[in-house]
Amino acid sequence: MDFYESIKTRRTFYGIGKDVKVSDDRIEEIVKYCVKHTPSAFNSQSARAVLLLGENHTKLWNIVLETLKKIVPAKAFSSTENKINSFNNGYGTILYFDETSIVKDLQEKFPTYKDNFPIWAQQANGMLQFAIWNALKIEGLGASLQHYNPIIDAEVKHEFNLNDSWSLIAQMPFGNILENPGEKDFAPIEERVLILK
Repeated sequence: MDFYESIKTRRTFYGIGKDVKVSDDRIEEIVKYCVKHTPSAFNSQSARAVLLLGENHTKLWNIVLETLKKIVPAKAFSSTENKINSFNNGYGTILYFDETSIVKDLQEKFPTYKDNFPIWAQQANGMLQFAIWNALKIEGLGASLQHYNPIIDAEVKHEFNLNDSWSLIAQMPFGNILENPGEKDFAPIEERVLILK
């Protein structure tokens, strides 16, 4: 699969399972490669990733479920529980963080750009998420991007013994593809791209 095809076929896959033919070593290699080579402003390299497999993957979604149970009304909880279980049904999860101490250090060193560094860090993290998402798709894996932060942040950091200066950005459950999403609608490209010659 070439790069264009991976961009086209990378979708939000909710129907995922544990029957993955890709080795843990290969998944680890993908995550490390993308973290290393994804660009960042001032080469700050503030993005962090945590690959959760096996029982650690399950622990994460149990944290999410128990956290939501405390705030979602009981009458509405069934659909929430089904959604969380669908992520837990996957093979693993990648957690995306930013190392805020790096951002703060750059803000002090380059005060002219102080307001931009948090934005640039988010942009770099988004590029990392996109890179890994496409790399997983090339391997035949489906994934989605979830955002249960900040309500799970403290417990996640505690459970997995993570630095307090790491700010949780997103969660990406992944696994083998059980169900394909529907067709995707696109706005006219002429409204989105302007060519000036």
